[in-house]
Amino acid sequence: MKKNTLFVASCVAITATAMTFAIRAELINVLGGQFHLSSEEIGFVSGTAFWGFTLSMIVGGFMVDKVGMRNIIALALAGHVLGITMTIYATGFWSLFFSTLCIGIANGFVEAAVNPLVASLYPENKTTKLNLLHVWFPAGIVIGGLVVHYFNAFNWGWQLQMATIFIPAILYGILLLPLQFPKTERVSTGVSNADMLKELSKPLFIVMAFAMLLTASTELGTNQWIAVLLKNAVSSPIILLVFINGIMVVGRLMAGKVEHVFSTTGMLLFSAIFSTLGLLLFNYLEGDLVFVAAGIFAMGVCYFWPTMLAFVANYLPKTGAMGLSVMGGMGMLSVAIILPLMGHVYDANSVRLLPERQTLESIKAAGVGTKEAQLFATISLQAGKSTLLQVAAIPTLLIVIFGILFVSRKKQYNG
Repeated sequence: MKKNTLFVASCVAITATAMTFAIRAELINVLGGQFHLSSEEIGFVSGTAFWGFTLSMIVGGFMVDKVGMRNIIALALAGHVLGITMTIYATGFWSLFFSTLCIGIANGFVEAAVNPLVASLYPENKTTKLNLLHVWFPAGIVIGGLVVHYFNAFNWGWQLQMATIFIPAILYGILLLPLQFPKTERVSTGVSNADMLKELSKPLFIVMAFAMLLTASTELGTNQWIAVLLKNAVSSPIILLVFINGIMVVGRLMAGKVEHVFSTTGMLLFSAIFSTLGLLLFNYLEGDLVFVAAGIFAMGVCYFWPTMLAFVANYLPKTGAMGLSVMGGMGMLSVAIILPLMGHVYDANSVRLLPERQTLESIKAAGVGTKEAQLFATISLQAGKSTLLQVAAIPTLLIVIFGILFVSRKKQYNG
């Protein structure tokens, strides 16, 4: 079995999923304008990727023990190729809806296969290896963000930007499909379906699944909307997204050392505190200081996703691939809900800031350099900051949850 090749190819697959997030996040404004979509409609289209992700992660988690990881990867590759192609030829809301759904399903199948794969390959080093695997999610965001930035600089269209995702998608297919895969950890250790279901019903797993709703909303919901919410705060919003994810790459590369200092539960508490602080600071900092808030936020959210998976893999191992898929599915389900909700809140905040006898549509359509255009920019920025301030309530709740978890596990360890 080519252990290192399996791991590297899994990283390429995660990169492909991340590029879909980055490029589509930047295309929200472009596609919204081209197809005359409201912010709420854009939120529904974006959220469709997460509904598809949730569906395929749950189905894939159930199937992976039976059909094997290779077949799940084959389904993911087919979904990526079909979804990217459909997006390139989209004509409106529904074609965008179904192409996004297809990409979301493909992304979910990738996670359903590679998370249990890495857990099975490295049973004694799950936290570090899952963080290293998921280095390539923010790294893929950075790659996708730079593709958008430079393609826009050369006036290369959004269809060509989407087409670049074919490269890592086809590459992970070429690398992974010919290889021999291990059995999942649950199958190799002989844990029965009954034992798995019993483990999934434990209060600790239920608490962590609920917490996954909140951690994923904080990280992925914000990252999908931040280029829109702060488009008038910095000269290049996509560079802000690249900056956040660049810091996340560095943070996840250092996960092993951080875990040694803080422990797995300590990392989660640290993440909740810093992500809350970063979201609060977005409301108060302006100009280049926005990058300070972005850096603090990035330090917080960088450990959420892989460390949540590692916690379940370490402390609830009998849940197996299904446990990891349920966690990932819950995370993506929450983002499917939070994206249109953030769009609705953003629109509501914008309307609330309008002067009397003005409509959002009229000032949005005003020519560049007019007073109305300047008013729209001011309103958009303040509405975006207010939206991020409201989102800060989510990681604030996580501070309480992870604080209790940290103290209880520390007492249990000391006892």
